[in-house]
Amino acid sequence: MYGHKLRAFTMFELVMVIVVLGILAAMALPRMERDIQQEAADNVLSAIRYTQHLALMDNKENPSSNRWQRALWQIRFNNYGGDWVYSVWTNADYDNNVDLLTNEAAIDPANGKLLHSPDATMDNGESPNIFLTQNYGITNVTINGCQNQGPNAPANPGLHIAFDYMGRPHRGVTVGGNRDYRTAITQGTCQLVFTTATGTFRINIAPETGYAWIQNQNAS
Repeated sequence: MYGHKLRAFTMFELVMVIVVLGILAAMALPRMERDIQQEAADNVLSAIRYTQHLALMDNKENPSSNRWQRALWQIRFNNYGGDWVYSVWTNADYDNNVDLLTNEAAIDPANGKLLHSPDATMDNGESPNIFLTQNYGITNVTINGCQNQGPNAPANPGLHIAFDYMGRPHRGVTVGGNRDYRTAITQGTCQLVFTTATGTFRINIAPETGYAWIQNQNAS
């Protein structure tokens, strides 16, 4: 019986393997950046839809109060010294503060923690999902495009989107007071723009219906 002849890799074959691995690594780096951005977009979109879900289940309309719209469930974006954080809450007592003792802050269904933080530190039982800068490198948040109803709508409605019990989007719910629906978004799509060091992504919210989706991802 003849012995088997063992064949080792040649230097040329080893070099080719290294070259191929280098090409694959170079192709994977941009994809990793897009994944982080996609993860951020998915997180915020989920939070927006959850805010609308809470509103659909909780009718905050109160015609006897001219401040009732402050109690609408809202998602708000805050900048704490350069760190962006979002909160989901209802101002049920109309004082514009989040009262944890009366459950004004929403609970993250993914982990049972608060969807609210008074600052950019995770030290009071907050959900880690709300920290946009720390998790995804978000450097700026703006809301463009949507318009409130009527001549008395707030000129500077702030960085929040609220929803009523029919799922309709509102802005400016913490500014002034009224018994009508002048804060409801009736014209133009609300576009939430999130900026990172590598680019931007946008989430759109339709007027009237409040339907939300990631721009260029209509099936999102």
